[in-house]
Amino acid sequence: MLTTPAYALVATDLDGTLLRPDDTVSARSRAALGFAAASGARHLIVTGRSVPGIRALLADLAYTGLVVCGQGTQLYDADAGRLLRSAALDREAADTALGKIEAEVGAVFAAVDQDGVDGVTLIEPGYRMPNPTLPAQRVGSREALWERPVIKVLVRHPELSDDELTAVARGAVGDLATVTLAGPGTVELAPRGVDKGTGLAAAAELLGIGAERTVAFGDMPNDLPMFAGSGFRVAMGNAHPELRAAADEVTLSNAEDGVAVVLERLFGTGGRAGQGSAL
Repeated sequence: MLTTPAYALVATDLDGTLLRPDDTVSARSRAALGFAAASGARHLIVTGRSVPGIRALLADLAYTGLVVCGQGTQLYDADAGRLLRSAALDREAADTALGKIEAEVGAVFAAVDQDGVDGVTLIEPGYRMPNPTLPAQRVGSREALWERPVIKVLVRHPELSDDELTAVARGAVGDLATVTLAGPGTVELAPRGVDKGTGLAAAAELLGIGAERTVAFGDMPNDLPMFAGSGFRVAMGNAHPELRAAADEVTLSNAEDGVAVVLERLFGTGGRAGQGSAL
């Protein structure tokens, strides 16, 4: 007799979570996602990457569901290849926010993700991409960042740590934008009130799945809003301390297929039952 799984939605971050350090999804993780799907659960990717930055990965995974992209600014239908929702960041407010941050800590370097399914990542002089595998175009000045609508701004400081820059940015920016720490070297500004939690909620509503039946996996503070909207929260072994503190469980690292370890336990393994998590 078939039974209904405890969790109907598996929400996974990508970088530092489902993806291994080499930007691939392992065979074990693919199989574990297959176990979940066979049990009736849906997989929802919830990522800070914009749509153009994940198309190749979606194709590799044969992924045809909904995707929350750009820190919740985009809701993408991978099967139809179209945006269902998009929230742009006011460019004047973004430029003002950068000025306020620089008034506190001196010069910063910025990049933007443009809106739309074909949006480009633009980087100003001095900005270094934290993930060199993602494509970007260098522009000659900060003003050139604002030529088209953008969904978020990425900020780097030559000396401050990520946590230090995040704290300063939150204090300086106020209600101009949502500030989040998304990964190493990745402090971001998104539209005020938009985050992975709002994106997850929008996707879950379309799927008709409640928060209590969602299991979420993440590794950085930008995953905290997603955790808040999920029934069971799993932090990776390589996760930021803030996320580990908010988790119901800490699994192995992304390099050790920590997502797969938990999914095998929750949905069955075809031979890997009994492998637990690291606490």
